[in-house]
Amino acid sequence: MAQSSAKERQPSFSSTRRAFRVVGHFRASAGHLFDAWLSPALAPRWLYATASHPIAEAAIDAKPGGSFRFVDVRDGSSMTYAGRYVAIVANRRLVFTLALPQRTDVETRVSVEIRALGAGSRMALLHENVPFQLAPHARARWTGMFYGLGLLLGSRPESFDEPHCRFRAVPIDYTAGPTRFTIIRSQR
Repeated sequence: MAQSSAKERQPSFSSTRRAFRVVGHFRASAGHLFDAWLSPALAPRWLYATASHPIAEAAIDAKPGGSFRFVDVRDGSSMTYAGRYVAIVANRRLVFTLALPQRTDVETRVSVEIRALGAGSRMALLHENVPFQLAPHARARWTGMFYGLGLLLGSRPESFDEPHCRFRAVPIDYTAGPTRFTIIRSQR
């Protein structure tokens, strides 16, 4: 029986998948956080958007088995974020598939858990099946989107459960230009 080399036994870089979690604490109710994911008026203002690049087109069919589509247009090219809702439990849980615009051959899964905490809420997002090389970018984008969501709801996120992710807020005017913030401490 022939032995395979170590290189042959290891998965290729492009086939390796990763899961990561982003957790934020907000001074907003669980209901407000949940509604922001599915509201056609709110979701396009923060989900896959930035202050300098708002979403150009959005469609949301908010029911289990329903779909969503967000189109981001930048410099004449567009990226589409699309998926299907797997589970929706009002004010507590949302699970959906997400096709990454950089990799149309990969379908990822996103689970969002929201829990009321006194006058605020905790939101934990788990993103699974992300190609290894795209995971750092995807994680950074979710962190930025959480921050934007907090600002949109008028309740800047109080903190993120990661020591390398602490922001000092600078007010954002979504009609005036790009977001500005200062990273106070960053470690990897």
